[in-house]
Amino acid sequence: MNADELFGPAHVAKYVETDGETGYLWRGVPTLIVTTSGRTTGEQHSTPLIFGRDGDNVVIVASKGGAPEHPGWYRNLVKHPEVGVQIKGDRFRARARTAEGEERERLWPVMTAIWPAYDEYQTKTEREIPVVVLERVA
Repeated sequence: MNADELFGPAHVAKYVETDGETGYLWRGVPTLIVTTSGRTTGEQHSTPLIFGRDGDNVVIVASKGGAPEHPGWYRNLVKHPEVGVQIKGDRFRARARTAEGEERERLWPVMTAIWPAYDEYQTKTEREIPVVVLERVA
């Protein structure tokens, strides 16, 4: 199975099963698995996402391809900001927060350098696409 063809539940399963050996690189860019708690059910939901780094922090983007509404995983972490993260074989807990103001302005080009389509996605929607910082917790 070609990792570039995976995304969604199949991507998560292969990534977790192989510690990212299959699925870490997707279409040439690094991905992680973020696990959020459902905002109404509390159930765990795992999602593969493109990521970047800002020092020790991990950065993800809630683009949903430029859809008019935020992705479910983002709405979940706004309500329950403690999330699980897996990058290759490294599994850890993190606290998620939405970058604002200067920080967001600084991080947006970091993420568009990794996935240039984020700029296109932003033109498709009136919402400001959130940039999320994941800070590892002890």
